[in-house]
Amino acid sequence: QRHLPPQTWTNSINQANKMALLAWAKETGIDLVQINGQRRYGGPPPGWVGDPPPVGTEVFIGKLPQDMYENALIPLFQSVGKLYEFRLMMTFSGLNRGFAYAKYSNRRGAKEAIAAFNNFEVREGCAIVVCKSTEKCELSLDGLAISVSQQELEAMLRQVTEGILSITLYTSPCQKRAQLAVLKYSSHQAAAMAKKTLMEGNMRLGGVEMRVDWLNPDLKQKLQSCKEKPPSSRVQGSKCLGVPKQAPLSPVLHNALDHLNTLCQRQYLGTPVFLTKCIQANPNGWLRFWCRVVIPGCPVPFSGFTWVRQDGPGRSGHEEAKVAVALQVLRMLGES
Repeated sequence: QRHLPPQTWTNSINQANKMALLAWAKETGIDLVQINGQRRYGGPPPGWVGDPPPVGTEVFIGKLPQDMYENALIPLFQSVGKLYEFRLMMTFSGLNRGFAYAKYSNRRGAKEAIAAFNNFEVREGCAIVVCKSTEKCELSLDGLAISVSQQELEAMLRQVTEGILSITLYTSPCQKRAQLAVLKYSSHQAAAMAKKTLMEGNMRLGGVEMRVDWLNPDLKQKLQSCKEKPPSSRVQGSKCLGVPKQAPLSPVLHNALDHLNTLCQRQYLGTPVFLTKCIQANPNGWLRFWCRVVIPGCPVPFSGFTWVRQDGPGRSGHEEAKVAVALQVLRMLGES
C-alpha cells in the first residue's frame, strides 16, 4: 500500500477551493498571512492611517463550512462596512476550523454585520452565526510555585508572548501553596495568541506546570475582593507589538552554559541535554525557538519558547537559544 507524504495529502484536501483562493488573492492583490493556526488579512489593511479601531468593532463568525475561504467571506463581510482585519482559524490540513473574526473600522460596521449575517445562509442549509466578539484581554495563570517572583514571571512572559501590559500576583484561591497571576494584554488577539503559546508550550516555572485560561468574571470579582500580593507590575517597553523584546544581557548570559554544566556536576545531576527547534523567523532578524532542557537528576524537563537574535557569525541561532534557555533554567534554580 502506497502512503502519500503528509504535505501531498494535505494539499489534496479541498484543492479546488484552495486554487480559487489563490487566484482571487492574486487578482485582488490581497495579502493573507498565516501564523500559528490562523490566517489574517489586514490589521491594519493597506492605506490605514491612525490607531486601531476601538473595542466593540469585532464580530465572531461561527458555523462556517470548513471548505469556505476568504475569497467568499471577505467580500461578503466587506459589503456592510470597511474591514480593518479578518482572521480565519485554520487546521493543519488547510480546512478552516469553522469560525473566524471580522474587525471593522467602526462600531457601526460591526452592528451592520450582525444584523445582516446572523443566521444568514452562506450556502443552502448552511446558516452561520454572527455576534459581538467578547474581545477578552485578560488571562489567569494558576499553579505558580510560591517561590516564583513577579520579575521572574515577567521575564518569562516577555520571552514567549507579545503585548503583555500588566501582571498581578495573588495567592491561588484553588490550590494550596500556589500563586495565581492575572495577565492583561494589549488586545484580544495578543491574549489569544499568548493563551495558545502558553498552553502548547507546557510552560513550567520552578518545576511546576501552570494552567492558563481566560479570566473568569466571577474569579476576577473574587480576586479583587482579596488583597494583591505585590503591587501590579506595569510592563515597560516599546509600543510596537510586532518586535519581540529580549532581557538585557548580563555577565551571566555569556557563560550560562558553563555555569549550568558546572552546577549540574556539583550537584551530581548529570549533564544537561538541550533540544532546540526554530519555529519562526522574523524579517528583522529575530528567531523564535522551542527549547527543552533535560537534566538527568531532575524529575521533569524544562520546556518553553524563547526569542533570540543572531547578531554575528560567532554563534548559530541554535547556540543563542541554548544560552538563553540555560539562563532561564539558572534563574528557575535560583542561581542567577
